[in-house]
Amino acid sequence: MSLSYRAAILHGAHQPLSIETVTAEPLRAADVLVRIKAAGLCHTDLEVIEGGLRYPMPIVLGHEAAGIVEQVGPQARGVKVGDHVVLSWNPHCGGCFYCDRALPILCEGYLEQGPKAMSFHGEPSSRLADGRPLQQLMFLGAFGEYCIVPDQQAIPVPREIPFDRACLIGCGIMTGAGAAMNVASIGHGDTVMVIGCGAVGLAAVQGARLAGAENIIAVDLNDDKLSLASALGATTLVNAARQDAAQIARDATGGRGADVVMESAGSLAAFRVSAEAVRPGGEVIWLGKIDVAKDVAFRWGSLMGEKRIRRSSYGGARPRRDFPLLARAYLDGRLKLDEMISRRIALDEINDGFGALKRGETIRSVVMF
Repeated sequence: MSLSYRAAILHGAHQPLSIETVTAEPLRAADVLVRIKAAGLCHTDLEVIEGGLRYPMPIVLGHEAAGIVEQVGPQARGVKVGDHVVLSWNPHCGGCFYCDRALPILCEGYLEQGPKAMSFHGEPSSRLADGRPLQQLMFLGAFGEYCIVPDQQAIPVPREIPFDRACLIGCGIMTGAGAAMNVASIGHGDTVMVIGCGAVGLAAVQGARLAGAENIIAVDLNDDKLSLASALGATTLVNAARQDAAQIARDATGGRGADVVMESAGSLAAFRVSAEAVRPGGEVIWLGKIDVAKDVAFRWGSLMGEKRIRRSSYGGARPRRDFPLLARAYLDGRLKLDEMISRRIALDEINDGFGALKRGETIRSVVMF
């Protein structure tokens, strides 16, 4: 018997999402059927809506989600019916050049299949009412009542963590906190600057705190976001519209600059400031992004001094290790997630949610199913 369910469909850039009934494809041997309970609205989804990221259409967006496993294929491993899971958008083969070098985010299969906007095995997981195949963003397509994924993308987490909090772990929290704890070399007593206090930046603030940073300098243009950064662990607040972030980093460190700078604003100015604010021999982690065709210019002197610059897309994620760890950190009170949720909305309100995200009014809106 086929499964029909409601999902938010994008038929073209600059168009509103439409709520439609779609039909799931049969599970493959290692597939898992997840009933989605909560899904976060991320800037990456907005980039597809706005045309900055170009994918085949029609497409189901949504890549930050949590739910309950309802069915598993006969060869599915590591997950069972009834598990509460957070979904990972980085499936990988485990045996290519990059997987062998512990870089699953660069898996050759992942990079080859990603632009096709299908499941990891290269086939659609659902269809429109008229039979046309549906694309799915980042191997998930989680803005629907159900989602079919390979077993490696469904990561069990403790049942005690609420779904609206758990879903944040799948993208924003993993990217920001993971960058601080897995990618950056933050030592106890270090000074860390985080530029951009959206969901990823606020997660980076918390990751820096958990990694042992003594001074965490949060930079944004919005005083409300800076206040939230303070509540989550930032010790110095900088409004870049009124203050010189790089000079404040130097003033706080005897003229050196921050030991680590994590950029999560995704703007030309923020990228430039990241290079100016870090000390010689320090480390810059770029988490934000702009249109892939745009140029970014730097003062050459800002790149001197043995500085290390690294791009990180998913916080060095090892989902089966990191997702349960982050969930336990929340349950223990060490990771704050309640404060990250600005709104809880129904699926029918998803266009309003993206409007608020575009206007900068929310950290995370979460669709509740």
